[in-house]
Amino acid sequence: MKRTCLSIVGIILTVFTSIAQPTPRDSSEFKARKLRFEEANLVTSYYQQDGNHSAVTGGVGTEKLTDYSGALDVKVSMYDRLNRKHSFDFELGIDHYTSASSDKINFHTISSASYADTRFYPSLNWSRENEKKGSTIGAGISFSKEFDYFSMGANIQFSQKTKNRNGEFSAKIQAYIDRLKYITPIEFRPGSINNDEDDNYPSRSRNSFSSSFSWSQIVNQRFQMMFLADFIYQRGYLGLPFHRVYFTDNSLHIENLPASRWKIPLGIRANYFIGDLVILRGFYRFYHDDWDLNAHTAELESSIKVNSFFSVTPFYRYYKQSAARYFAPINVHSAVDEYYTSNYDLSEFTSQFYGAGFRIAPPKGLFGWKHFNMLELRYGHYTKNNGMHADIISLHLKLK
Repeated sequence: MKRTCLSIVGIILTVFTSIAQPTPRDSSEFKARKLRFEEANLVTSYYQQDGNHSAVTGGVGTEKLTDYSGALDVKVSMYDRLNRKHSFDFELGIDHYTSASSDKINFHTISSASYADTRFYPSLNWSRENEKKGSTIGAGISFSKEFDYFSMGANIQFSQKTKNRNGEFSAKIQAYIDRLKYITPIEFRPGSINNDEDDNYPSRSRNSFSSSFSWSQIVNQRFQMMFLADFIYQRGYLGLPFHRVYFTDNSLHIENLPASRWKIPLGIRANYFIGDLVILRGFYRFYHDDWDLNAHTAELESSIKVNSFFSVTPFYRYYKQSAARYFAPINVHSAVDEYYTSNYDLSEFTSQFYGAGFRIAPPKGLFGWKHFNMLELRYGHYTKNNGMHADIISLHLKLK
């Protein structure tokens, strides 16, 4: 896996070199109408977690998981005859994970097809900005594919700046049409006890629709704010068929959840510039859904400039949620319950995520290569008060 990642990085950097050639400047009043390279971003990360509340085994058992991911994002743009800027953003992402808890779908130890999987998720977005009017429209499509899940997404968006360009309203509508394979625990598959690799499973649909709205405002030279509101509706099979639930009589069942869900997150984000060397970023979000799950998120991040091209970014996030009405630990649900789950993601818990990163962006580029203009490395540690813990390290390279 490491050799594959290094090979991909080498190929991408070679492509970057050929793409990021200097673009001759147009000395006339008209802006260039040829497609030109804007920037490219390569983000790769390694994530690992552990705990003892796996939903696959009824709310108890290992949650050990590792994930390698990489995403390449390339942005190009051009101007049309009316001097409107057209931007195209293409992203290709790949995740590969190994999961000891998913392997327990078949009650084996690191032996079944469910132990590891790879996900591919390309997307393409387009936007057209009228700089004179301060308005932007856009649209995009996306796909995601792994062994037991396939998703297609589409979005449209609009934004409008105020006359003085200090405020901006944005709206975005998204839809995801998903299909998931109905892979039940092996106890529910008569006659297939030894057939771990069988992919002849039925499927279920899950559709998600969301609308996002935001208002950003430059209050003064040092202070900026943004208000966010999302409205999300999901319909279809919203559980996972391989999540076990053990009732009070120790009988085994498959997680059963309602076929619809409303979600309403509301947030506020603020940036404050303390002189030229320090930026404080704050974020708060309140979340509510019709499964009676309420949550609060508070986050604080700071960017501290050590010199003109090196900065340090410590961060901290606190999260608290109530339990969904359908959650209960192992051996608590009974036959009177219409819906039931022992997935601890729907339980009451608090979590903390903290860490730091450093960012290098020399004016003349990294290693003397002016187009290679930024490198950022971040590390974060995540903990839940129910014993689950995780670590993530990520690398971000930018070519411009």
